[in-house]
Amino acid sequence: MSSSDEESLSERSCVSERSFRSERSGGSLSPCPAGPPAAPGDTLPWNLSRHERRKRKSQDSVLDPAERAVVRVADERDRVQKKTFTKWVNKHLIKVRKHITDLYEDLRDGHNLISLLEVLSGVALPREKGRMRFHRLQNVQIALDFLKQRQVKLVNIRNDDITDGNPKLTLGLIWTIILHFQISEIYVSGESGDLTAKEKLLLWSQQAIEGYPGTRCVNFSSSWNDGRMFNVLLHRYRPDLIDMEVVGRQSNRDNLEQAFDIAESLGVTRLLDAEDVDVPSPDEKSVITYVSSIYDAFPKIPEGGEGIPVHEVDQRWAEYQARFPALLQWTRQHTLLMADKNFPQNPVELKALYNEYVHFKETEIPAKEMEKSRIEHLYKMLEVWMEFGRIKLPQGLHPNDLEEEWGKLILEMLEREKALRPAVERLELLLQMANKIQNAALDCEEKLTHAKNTVQAGVLNPENVDSVRCEQELGVYLQDCEGLIRQLQLDLQILRDEKYYQVEQLAFR
Repeated sequence: MSSSDEESLSERSCVSERSFRSERSGGSLSPCPAGPPAAPGDTLPWNLSRHERRKRKSQDSVLDPAERAVVRVADERDRVQKKTFTKWVNKHLIKVRKHITDLYEDLRDGHNLISLLEVLSGVALPREKGRMRFHRLQNVQIALDFLKQRQVKLVNIRNDDITDGNPKLTLGLIWTIILHFQISEIYVSGESGDLTAKEKLLLWSQQAIEGYPGTRCVNFSSSWNDGRMFNVLLHRYRPDLIDMEVVGRQSNRDNLEQAFDIAESLGVTRLLDAEDVDVPSPDEKSVITYVSSIYDAFPKIPEGGEGIPVHEVDQRWAEYQARFPALLQWTRQHTLLMADKNFPQNPVELKALYNEYVHFKETEIPAKEMEKSRIEHLYKMLEVWMEFGRIKLPQGLHPNDLEEEWGKLILEMLEREKALRPAVERLELLLQMANKIQNAALDCEEKLTHAKNTVQAGVLNPENVDSVRCEQELGVYLQDCEGLIRQLQLDLQILRDEKYYQVEQLAFR
């Protein structure tokens, strides 16, 4: 087929499509003029050629003023949506080093549309490499089929609508993609299960601005045109970046510019321009797209997961700042106590010290370990807010700093137990030896008493006592005492060598 034949065929199909679309639209007002095929791409009046604008103007003349006002509003809405959606698409295409300039024109071959869906879904899609109209239609169809597989409802959008650059349907397709891949994922705590994505986002916005007097959010249009809502939303998450008193004095345009600049510094792509929002009724879809981008970029509690809602951040951060230093100080104090190896020599005191250590190890340490775990868990929930910049973590307040000090304590405890247990066992042995000396001394005293009685009996009653037997008994007593005393001396020397605390009292004994 020659290029002229193909152009003729394309023109006939476009005429047929216009007729079919007119029937589908039910004769509703549209900025697209009837008659010969319009230039592909943007058909809004300010982007048309002078000839097309004159034709549109003559067509507008048959409309009454109210109808022309409706057309102008619709055209303005489409202009803002086109600008916003183009920026939204580029925000994602930049990840694969692609960029579009004209939303209607640059999606016509389907390649950028497929790339957008691949970035959003993480799924690789096939594509046709040719440049003919057939290949363009096939690529757009691949994108549309992928959306249908994901249960995305595409109302009255066909592949030739996008390939022909239909403005209304191209905007409708991108809005459908935004709804599915960005806005539908919104989760709000305490929400009702039957809320739409738009209602969830509105509820999230309303919850975020609670406590700010004079601020109401009832829609995604007029509630946002003075810029105050954007600034309140940012202030809730980053109060260090916005002075609400200044916001109350600034103009709408200044508030909007300030909010968009700050949001951009926080990673939110600047999808809106202040002049497009500073109007009585900003475009709802554009505002929703931007606010949902703020939602995506800002910390939140995942569905079914743990986290700290924005209104509790300061309270939880204060709790962390109180718990962390208290446990850190306790850990350091007890590390010094555990490092002290000067144990008492008194067995009773040493035994009490050992029992105290066992209680510390089995009772206090587990309780403090639970406290340490609570602090670490609190840090994990606060970490996302630290990354976001809401919280600045001072040096020395990281859980790793606490873990390092805790490790020192455990090491000192192990060293203390290693030294304390043998000391207790040694003192118990020495105590046994001291008791043995005491018993031997009592035994020696008893024998000496018997010897003394034997001598006294012989002195007092010499005629009634067998002197030989008495002498033998006395010799046995004294010999036994000498043996006991020698053993006592040996045991005493051991106690002296071991520096037993009562060795001198035992020696005197």
